Amino acid sequence: MAEAPRRTDLFIGGQWRPAASGERFEVIDPGTEEVIAEVANAGADDARAAAAAAAGAQPGWAAQAPRERGEVLRRAWELLTERADELARLITLENGKVVAEAKGEITYAAEFFRWFSEEAVRLTGDLTTAPGGANRILVVHQPVGVAYLVTPWNFPAAMATRKIAPALAAGCAVVLKPATLTPLTALAVADVLAEAGVPDGVVNVVPGRRASAITAAVLEHERVRKLSFTGSTEVGKLLIEQSAGRVLNVSMELGGNAPFIVLADADLDAAIEGAMIAKMRHNGETCTAANRFYVEAPVADAFAAKLADAMGALPTGHGLDDGVRLGPLVDADTRDKVAELVDGAVAAGAKAAVGGERPGGTGFFYPATVLTGVADDNPILAEEIFGPVAPIVSVVDADEAVRLANGTTMGLVAYVYTGDLAKGLRVAEALETGMVGLNKGIVSDPAAPFGGVKESGIGR
Repeated sequence: MAEAPRRTDLFIGGQWRPAASGERFEVIDPGTEEVIAEVANAGADDARAAAAAAAGAQPGWAAQAPRERGEVLRRAWELLTERADELARLITLENGKVVAEAKGEITYAAEFFRWFSEEAVRLTGDLTTAPGGANRILVVHQPVGVAYLVTPWNFPAAMATRKIAPALAAGCAVVLKPATLTPLTALAVADVLAEAGVPDGVVNVVPGRRASAITAAVLEHERVRKLSFTGSTEVGKLLIEQSAGRVLNVSMELGGNAPFIVLADADLDAAIEGAMIAKMRHNGETCTAANRFYVEAPVADAFAAKLADAMGALPTGHGLDDGVRLGPLVDADTRDKVAELVDGAVAAGAKAAVGGERPGGTGFFYPATVLTGVADDNPILAEEIFGPVAPIVSVVDADEAVRLANGTTMGLVAYVYTGDLAKGLRVAEALETGMVGLNKGIVSDPAAPFGGVKESGIGR
């Protein structure tokens, strides 16, 4: 099933090259547990070389006309779109999501290149009169400098382009450290950017298992001025500490624990449709995934039954197989954590309306699972599940739903379903979260700010 990917080496200074150590690491297909590639394993020396290449390219790229930077991004959008089928297959092989979703990710990823190709020429400043009237105040926006970008495994194309595109549009050279589980897609994106005309050194990609050594080596370079990280809150806290010594500009998109609130006046069919998107996108392995379902008591049983039917009907298998709607989780550790969370929730009194038992056989699979009778203090509600599991809590009213939804250190996204727009807006404003999907199961859009509050991140 596996085919050799086009690129498996590091991309530094416009050149494809092995790691300085000569080491490589294996990339596994989570649906078959087979090795699909061996990728160069970057270390500190490679990271320093990448930072130096970016620093050398930074002045020339910053000086390039905004229109020219935008045209490079536009060509990258075209190339990514043309290669959608090839890249979607690559995502499925290393990541596990079904190929239809992977194609959707490529469309989404490419759109960041198109959007920021247009934004590149809109880096406007301000000219105002000082309050005293005697002076003019001129504000000019300039590139922050070399940016170090760290991306997760769940959206290996979109998380790379979400960070690379605005950096390039603003005139910043970058070093990208992709997730060890999914380096192949990031290397393919680098290949696209090189073909689109990105000058040597402006984009550098250093996959490797020595994440801390790579990060330390990049961040010690004096020309690196920006750190953008998407991943767990625990790692994000460490990176903020690590970057403080050089007072780096940081953007953090960290963990989530998204509540999905269904009020009694909601259109239940619409709520189920939204829940299937918010919960089951990429097998539930997203930071924006609905993690806790708070449903008003009059409709709680009906909602649970409908959701169990919808989730239980999803065909499961390898993401490249026809008709499959639920693929494997990304690795054994992720699958095992999901199984432990479900077992713990059931031990605490929840019942599995569908699913709930880890299957045998090859591949890191876990079934779509709906848990009912979940008490509001069940331990599973305090964890980011990162799998196809929906715990449902019955609540008395919207006020209780908001109180429980806010009872977490996280605050990335929330979802609210109601037939009363005024009530929906009141609930949305009361939620301590960076984004709210009101009667909608997805919030991500290249044109919209993305980010959280509390321990879910810094910046947009």
